[in-house]
Amino acid sequence: MREWIPVSTSPKGRLALVAVREFGTRPFDEVTVGELAAAAQVTTGALYHHFESKLGLYRFVRVDVERRLLDRMEGAGAASPGGPSAVTAAMVVGLDFSVAQGFSRLLGDPAPDTGEDAVAELLTRLSRPAPALTGRVLAAAWRAALVAVDGGVPVDQAREVLGSLRTG
Repeated sequence: MREWIPVSTSPKGRLALVAVREFGTRPFDEVTVGELAAAAQVTTGALYHHFESKLGLYRFVRVDVERRLLDRMEGAGAASPGGPSAVTAAMVVGLDFSVAQGFSRLLGDPAPDTGEDAVAELLTRLSRPAPALTGRVLAAAWRAALVAVDGGVPVDQAREVLGSLRTG
């Protein structure tokens, strides 16, 4: 079983914490292995030992951050009366959480390995009976709002735009 949160003083833990910070504020392609290792005060060999590659480290932190995000989004959707209000609640809570935690860039950019999109899957479930494509479109809009906030758009404006989206 993989560790949920690595011990922050271990080399693996320091790499994970640095990766969350760096990938949370900069696009994947702009972050280098050397920068990650130097910021974590480890060698690049330690990064490769624990994660096999920069993409492996990215996946590790992305999965952890997405778990935390989805817990909050699912809770917000479940606490709403359903339908469009559940989708809106989930997206706004997800936006607020991501911005507050410094995850805007990490969660705003699509994963570089183009694997499953857990946010789109959740939004698809919450928007039923709308077509399955709805969740993917909403996830793209949600990510665009995160990147816009990362670029200087006020959070309130992004929240208002997400609240204006309709699924039915």
